[in-house]
Amino acid sequence: MRTSVAIIGAGPAGLLLSHLLHRQGVDNVVLELRTREYVERRQRAGILEQGTVDVLRAAGATGRLDREGLTHHGIELRFDRRSHRIDLPGLTGGRSVTVYAQTEVVKDLAALREQAGGTVLFEAEALAVEGAGTDSPRVRYRHGGAEHVLDCDLVAACDGFHGIGRRSVPEGALTVAERTYPFAWLGILADVPPSCEELVYAHHERGFALHSMRSPQVSRLYLQVDPDDRVENWPDERIWDELDARFAVDGAWTLRRGPITEKSITPMRSFVAEPMRHGRLFLAGDAAHIVPPTGAKGLNLAVADVTLLARAVAHWRADGDESLLDAYSETALRRVWRAEHFSYTMTTLLHADPGESEFDRRLRLSHLRYLASSPSASASLAENYAGLPMD
Repeated sequence: MRTSVAIIGAGPAGLLLSHLLHRQGVDNVVLELRTREYVERRQRAGILEQGTVDVLRAAGATGRLDREGLTHHGIELRFDRRSHRIDLPGLTGGRSVTVYAQTEVVKDLAALREQAGGTVLFEAEALAVEGAGTDSPRVRYRHGGAEHVLDCDLVAACDGFHGIGRRSVPEGALTVAERTYPFAWLGILADVPPSCEELVYAHHERGFALHSMRSPQVSRLYLQVDPDDRVENWPDERIWDELDARFAVDGAWTLRRGPITEKSITPMRSFVAEPMRHGRLFLAGDAAHIVPPTGAKGLNLAVADVTLLARAVAHWRADGDESLLDAYSETALRRVWRAEHFSYTMTTLLHADPGESEFDRRLRLSHLRYLASSPSASASLAENYAGLPMD
């Protein structure tokens, strides 16, 4: 089989890239290791920046999002038993964020590719990317019990941190920068209406907590825990009691409790591999970079990457001009590193570091109070949270 662009991975990055290329007349094939059902059910991010929503809307992918997405005009910081609201539109010239789960984005994009007759091969394991440094790369893959070869002009690795894409780059061709954090998140889904209208980011001496949501009927909540902790150590009642303690404020506020339907523990790390290109192989999304989820940037960075890449591919196919392809990595990395810094700042600001001194703790509280009291500091937080321009 032959195509113009071979895309590895049918997460939001791979499916959106496929859809954007299709709309610009560029044929492509998507290879996905997992089943469609698995891909459409795995829980991931849920906050879409203004720019991400704009890209999806321009691509005709917001039918359900416009009906079911929850537009949020602010976030709430809690510390010292007090609440402080960050007004996103008021501080950014009108930008906001939308709560819409990554699972739903994937369902929408998969349906669009199916309606358009796109080739998305599920249960297709990419085995190797060959000839990335030449003008004739190809992907060897296993599908339906047999090995196949997909010849192409370009390969886009949208296959996540553990995928074959980045591992296909020759040793020494990438520079890796990373940080591992001394804490993790215990995340839960609960069949209970949210206790807040907007996301609540809480700093407490016992650790960070986040109150988010998936819908008006489903809450998504997180607790800072030790990286070596186990889900089995957290029965439902203990989770709710700990959330109650960390969200507590002086005033009337009640945390609604309900049946917990899912629990998982996620480690926290920052990671960037650069450049995001090797010959005809391009890295996008988690294949190139990871951010801790505190800043809600992972999915949004992936969308920004493939938006740039789709534009560059279309320009090259139309005019034979590779300048945008050549600029892809440098352009994408400017936004990546800004998001990395913002995510690092939010993470270190809101979490209790088990090894910190009293001096460190007091600096954190001083920074939080400054964010809550200074319009300029609040505006910087709001600008980064609502999202920077795609390029």
